[in-house]
Amino acid sequence: MASDWQPTAEIATLRERARLLARVRAFFAERDVLEVETPVLGRGGSTDVHLDSLCTEARTPAGRERLWLQTSPEFAMKRLLAAGSGPIFQLARCFRDGETGARHNLEFTMLEWYRPGFSLAALIDETEALVRTLLPGRGACRRHRYRALFRQRLGVDPFTTPLAELRRLAGERGGLDMRDADRDGCLDLLISFAIEPHLGREGIDVVVDYPASQAALARHGVDDEGDAVAARFELYVDGLELANGYDELVDADEQAARFAADNAAREAAGKPAVDVDQRLIAALEAGMPEGSGVALGIDRLIQLALGHRELAEVLAFPASRC
Repeated sequence: MASDWQPTAEIATLRERARLLARVRAFFAERDVLEVETPVLGRGGSTDVHLDSLCTEARTPAGRERLWLQTSPEFAMKRLLAAGSGPIFQLARCFRDGETGARHNLEFTMLEWYRPGFSLAALIDETEALVRTLLPGRGACRRHRYRALFRQRLGVDPFTTPLAELRRLAGERGGLDMRDADRDGCLDLLISFAIEPHLGREGIDVVVDYPASQAALARHGVDDEGDAVAARFELYVDGLELANGYDELVDADEQAARFAADNAAREAAGKPAVDVDQRLIAALEAGMPEGSGVALGIDRLIQLALGHRELAEVLAFPASRC
């Protein structure tokens, strides 16, 4: 008989977690943002080459089908936006294969919200306000350009430094063989090892103007040096990435092309292709309003708010106890 049946979080901590979640709901209620619920299962999954979705087979009216456990509620929430929902938020159960550790769990809670008509700057302000609701007393919020951080911390320009030099530097910093890594792979390693640990140590740090190749489901823009960038931001506190926001892509053809490119990149990396969410493409074709959206790791924010070192201390049953 299993002896590890007890929760990893103390009951008192779970009470505090519930209190903090109630404050999150009150934050959005005050702003007239509708709480919604969308399915955990979908017929499409995340094609992002850096994420691994979980899937299952189920009997449906169409027969046996492969269904994907969602890595975020993004696709279904965007379908609601296209249907005229207005501003919405969700505390959603999400799943990502292989993500375990002090900061990760296979199953986690994502706070995600969308603001039709909001600029990215306005959403950054609202995300900061939400974080301060659970972390009162944090220092000032500072905004940094992605390329400026690389120049300051590493002395390289992530947009123009030759790939061979980025591979050499990433190999040194990460202790890995990066000879076959692509540009984004090198940049991801460098920001993880050399930049992220320093962010949000005195207050709240926001990073903007990521390379256009890292746009995911965000629009493209141009920085003040004339280079293409992703219209997105990430927010950090105490070296932890808490939120990832986009000026949302609303072009159906561009979205379909990005899904196809992602699957090609997955296959090139030896990963299986992921079914594309065709209903999201149809919703974009029907017309999703322009605006911005953000996903925030609420488990991590609660961990910081309650002063715990590991995610498992604020979860009842992490993957090791499920």
